This record gives sequence, structure tokens and C-alpha cells, in this order.
Amino acid sequence: MNIFRLLGDACHLLSFVVMFWKLFTSKSVAGISLKTQEIYVIVFCFRYLDLFWNFLSIYNWVMKIIFIVSSVSIVCVIRFGKPHKDTYNKEDDAFPYLYLIVPAALLGIAVNQEHDSPFEMCWAFSIYLEAVAILPQLFMLQKQGGAESLTSHYILLLGLYRLFYLLNWVYRYATEEHYMQLIVWISGIVQTALYLDFFYTYVSAKRERIDAPIELDAA
Repeated sequence: MNIFRLLGDACHLLSFVVMFWKLFTSKSVAGISLKTQEIYVIVFCFRYLDLFWNFLSIYNWVMKIIFIVSSVSIVCVIRFGKPHKDTYNKEDDAFPYLYLIVPAALLGIAVNQEHDSPFEMCWAFSIYLEAVAILPQLFMLQKQGGAESLTSHYILLLGLYRLFYLLNWVYRYATEEHYMQLIVWISGIVQTALYLDFFYTYVSAKRERIDAPIELDAA
């Protein structure tokens, strides 16, 4: 394990911390896309089907549990939490996410590392789906014309998580023989590219103060 992988995991964990901080300090889910959070539940549940038979390390096992439990918890708070569920804006969270899930599932079946393995199909599906999971959230921000500070920090950390993983793959390719994961690399590049415009907007907004909201042209 290298520093880029550790930094990526740290950013991912911090994104959950920021999200839970927002949920339990503001008692609101305003500006949060339930559809993106539900996609993440699907991603982690399908990716970590091997949780009980493929043990690599305590670190790996604990991280899998954290990702699944945290994602499910966020969805439960948005759907059932009080007063959280009353602050959810379904009209603005209108991205047709089946247009992401169905193609990712078909691609996972058609393009994976072992065509005779249902688990590999599920794994590939989760990789493809994670690449576009942030789209409903970005669509919602565009529709609302921006995001308050904590939500913007959350999205930034998700983007940094994927950026550090890209650097991790570059490092592994340079230091490990026969390391080749085209599915992961291409999906990761697509996922990082989706954040680039947000990165620019975030940096521009935070130049004066870190708690400044993100402002976008409303759709």
C-alpha cells in the first residue's frame, strides 16, 4: 500500500465524516441527492459481495464495512430521519438514475475480467456505476444554483478520493510488474473528469473564505 492509496482512503473517510456532521448539526438534507447516495449503496454492496470469503487484511475488511454501513446510514437518514426527511427536495433531485444503473449493469455483464464469474460481473458493474454516481448530485447543484459550504466540502473530498486513487494506479503501474486494470483505470479517469469543473468552482469560491458557499448558474 502506498501514500496515494492511503490519502485516497483518508479523503473518502473524511467525506463520510463531513456528511454526518452536516446531517446531525443542521438537521437537514437540503442540497443532498438521495439518488447519488442510493447509487453508492448499490456500488458498495455489489463490490463487496466477497466480504465474508475474500479476506485480504483487517484494514481492507474494516474499510469495506465502513463504506457499506455509512452509505446505508446516510440513505436511512434522508429517507426516514426526523426532521431530515422533511427537508429533502425530491423535485430538484430529478436526475433519471436508471439511465446510469441499467447501462452500467449491462456493461458489467459484457465487459469484465472473468466472463464466467457472476462476482466479477457484479464487481465490474460497481466500478462502472461508481464512475457516474456523482452525476445526480452535480445535477441537483446545478438546478439549485449552488451548494452550502459543508456539501461543497463533501463533494470535494469525494473528488480528491478518486484523484488520489488515480495517482495510486500510476504509482503501482510504475512499480509493480504486470499491473494492468483497464476497467478500473478508464472508469477512474471518467469519474475524475466529472469533478474537474466542480474543482475549479470550489477553488474560486473558497479564495476569500473557506466557509463560502458554491454558486452556480441555475439550470
